[in-house]
Amino acid sequence: MQNILIIYPHWPPSNLAGVHRARLIANYLHDYNWHPIVLTVHPDFYEEKHDWDMLKTVSDTIEVHQVKAYKVGKPRIIGDIGLRAFLQLKKAALKLLKEREIKFIWIPIPSFYIAILGRLLYNKTKIPYGIDYIDPWVRDISNRINLRSVLSLRIAKLLEPYAVKKACLISGVSEAYYKPVLERNFKNKEIQHIGMPYGFDPNDHLIKIENIKYPWDDFNACIPYVYAGAFLPNSGLFIDLLFKGLYKLKNENRLNERIKLFFIGTGNYSHKSISEYAKENLVSEFIVEIRDRFPFLHVLNFLSAAKGVLLIGSTEKHYTASKTFQSILSIRPVYSILHAESTAVEIFKECNADNYLVEYLEDEKTENFGIRIKNCFESFIIERSIYRTKLENIDKYSCRQSAFKLAQAIENALNNQKNYCL
Repeated sequence: MQNILIIYPHWPPSNLAGVHRARLIANYLHDYNWHPIVLTVHPDFYEEKHDWDMLKTVSDTIEVHQVKAYKVGKPRIIGDIGLRAFLQLKKAALKLLKEREIKFIWIPIPSFYIAILGRLLYNKTKIPYGIDYIDPWVRDISNRINLRSVLSLRIAKLLEPYAVKKACLISGVSEAYYKPVLERNFKNKEIQHIGMPYGFDPNDHLIKIENIKYPWDDFNACIPYVYAGAFLPNSGLFIDLLFKGLYKLKNENRLNERIKLFFIGTGNYSHKSISEYAKENLVSEFIVEIRDRFPFLHVLNFLSAAKGVLLIGSTEKHYTASKTFQSILSIRPVYSILHAESTAVEIFKECNADNYLVEYLEDEKTENFGIRIKNCFESFIIERSIYRTKLENIDKYSCRQSAFKLAQAIENALNNQKNYCL
């Protein structure tokens, strides 16, 4: 059994989305002859509320080491936990690399700054490393141009080339997330790379939470549909057109007054809110937004109990919703709006879960796109079609398969490290 060091500052009981990337992959690496050693930050230094039920989702094959971090000050100047724990993670990583026979270092990002650790540790130890893109580091900020975003982009353009230069593996939740990294930094050099989705662990969906409190008080008082997850700036167009469609259905008396769309865990974002979109489009009576995050396993239970599930994607083609699999595995009808080139579209179609899928085409007139959104949503709430998912087709997207792909890519990178890591 070979040792792999995974450096990621958040770990259960954290319930941030990125935690699932590291957790899901680590849960199954043991099946492919890799013993995962996770280096993370102690939960006392997390800003987010702890979700202790998340510990039920972690395999006992994973070895976890925790470090301290600098606390968030007042005023909050540095919040990024990767920065607050950078020195501590580096020190602990060097100690582990000295004491243990570790063959590879894998660093999922964000936090983006910990990617630099790969380069620094390699310089000291020559142990090969790979960087995994959960989100693009250098990204399009045209929809949120402000001082913070501009400064963040400039720093990213400066630091990313340094961090990836000595890497012998680049991975990501999809190839679209990391392809620009290869084009910018490896024009004259081949490097091992692999795209694998978040995937899912079917065992997560078997865990039932006792005495759970649902976002709705009474199943008889409303017909609940649930969107669970962050609300991104590039999802605004989809939400606006959906609510415009709702308003038309309302005026046509085609909406049951008991219908409620619950948008939960949307986050503490600064752009225009879902509630504001609802108010502008005069459909507030049908919309409930709860920004606070809910425990992960609670969310899975909410989705399974709802009348239907909403998955609102992004106008960015590379965006692959991490909520794709939990939506499909809810065994509830899913209404989704996704960029036609998103990898999630293919997943929905393969699993026969695309009855209520609206694909965004960049050259389509907004008016026509809005009509399709409205018509599809009307079918969704009336359930005109039979919804039978083919879950057997989803297995290739499981986190076990993602772990297998990563293990293969690491082996290939190690076999060719003399060529890759010069």
